[in-house]
Amino acid sequence: MSNSAIEGIILKKYNISTDDYRLIETIVLKSEPHKAGQQWKFAGAFYFATTVLTTIGYGHSTPNTKSGKLFTMFYAMVGIPLGLVMFQSIGEQLNKFSSVVIRQAKRALGCKRTEATEINLIFVVSFLSSLTIAGGATAFSTYEGWTYFDSVYYCFVTLTTIGFGDMVALQKNNTLNDKLEYVAFTLIFILFGLAVVAASLDLLVLRFVTMNTEDERRDEAEALQTYNIGRSDPSAAN
Repeated sequence: MSNSAIEGIILKKYNISTDDYRLIETIVLKSEPHKAGQQWKFAGAFYFATTVLTTIGYGHSTPNTKSGKLFTMFYAMVGIPLGLVMFQSIGEQLNKFSSVVIRQAKRALGCKRTEATEINLIFVVSFLSSLTIAGGATAFSTYEGWTYFDSVYYCFVTLTTIGFGDMVALQKNNTLNDKLEYVAFTLIFILFGLAVVAASLDLLVLRFVTMNTEDERRDEAEALQTYNIGRSDPSAAN
């Protein structure tokens, strides 16, 4: 059914004028621009591609054609692994940079031990993650009109790639086309924030591996000590 036919049915059913219909249409399009295909212009399509690549998947827009769905599946199969490698690599570089900053800071403070420990790195990355969420929440509460708590919630759901889709940025007042600087900020926030999260996860995994290795070495040392005691003193072993 064509749009003009649908318009005629609505005008007749609800007994409204054409001007009233246009007014309602404008309000709906400004409130939910993704429903009108605005997301498939370059800025919106780039935003959609980013949510696929990062596995956030808000669900605010989806491909409707078979070719679009096929391309999305192919793009996801190729892009998601590459994206994971990219974020992991950036996270590792961020940790290396943090290590250099920590060593320089310790030297400047006259500390005897200047190496950057895992605890130091976890503290720095946790602080950077909190700063990223706080800064993003400030911007989103300003541009989107959300409360600060809701903005923090949105940032958390986004950077953890949960992506419920109950709150999605860039979906009001034709923002995707009229506020390109805000679109750029949102994309940078997502990419940088995910890199920080990747750095945090890299540190946590490294910490768990180190702890497990230390436990295994301790168990081996205790077993070896017990074995040596048993060989030197058979009565103690009995």
